[in-house]
Amino acid sequence: MKWSANMGWLLFITVALILGVFVAPRARLRYVLSRAFPLNYSKILRKNLPVYKHMPTDLQMQLKRRIRQFLYQKTFVGCDGLVITDEIRVTIAGKACLLLLNRASDVYPQLTHVLVYPSAFVAPRKEMRDGGVVTHTNQGLSGESWSDGRVILAWDQAAHNAETEARGQDVVLHEFAHQLDSETGSTNGAPALPSAAAYQAWSQVMTAEFDRLQQAIQSHHMHQTQHTQHTHDHHPQPYPEVIDPYGATNPAEFFAVTTEAFFKKSAALAVHHPALFAQLKSYYCVDPREWV
Repeated sequence: MKWSANMGWLLFITVALILGVFVAPRARLRYVLSRAFPLNYSKILRKNLPVYKHMPTDLQMQLKRRIRQFLYQKTFVGCDGLVITDEIRVTIAGKACLLLLNRASDVYPQLTHVLVYPSAFVAPRKEMRDGGVVTHTNQGLSGESWSDGRVILAWDQAAHNAETEARGQDVVLHEFAHQLDSETGSTNGAPALPSAAAYQAWSQVMTAEFDRLQQAIQSHHMHQTQHTQHTHDHHPQPYPEVIDPYGATNPAEFFAVTTEAFFKKSAALAVHHPALFAQLKSYYCVDPREWV
């Protein structure tokens, strides 16, 4: 009888642990997702995510569901005295979840915390120079994505503003593209794709476009140097490409900046880089040209 009682208690504890670890969180998430989307959240989306107003109803519903899950599962932390508000949470979650529409993916499963600074933050950097000399510097940043469950953002860049809109840049899209990239275990410019054939097609297009960007930058710099030598004009001409030249840094940055271009400069990207646009459209399963 004593053995049976002990076994009964052990079984009870085991079942309780299973319910607590697996069943209860899912039940709470279902409850969160079943609740009505707050009216003030919708107002924030219309203000800070202009494409939301032009999206079809089914995509709006998807986005709102993803936002609710994001807000439920991720912890926002204000840094340097920033107080986290609904506007900050909903704006960042809305932009991040744009990347998940029409796709059978979880909501950034590796991400646990979003750290938000009021403006550009300083990050320490260590650099190895010739002769093995290590230098320590501080770099001002508007965003960082880490594989340890953190994304760090500057709110003045993450918020909807005319300056970043004119440049077609979005730090939230950029850093969360890095999060998608890192879900494979390696941040190398190739997110999770459905098949070997998809990876092959992705690699061919991305490599060709990455090389094209690097060559365009070199050509632009040469032209600028020649122009300066002949005219004594020391003001560089603006870079003419649709894709931010920062994408030439490495394949991971290339994927992040082309993600920005796909959502922010979709029509121009489709015209000037049709193969690249087609790859991103296949991956993201939406066409942002329809939201303009």
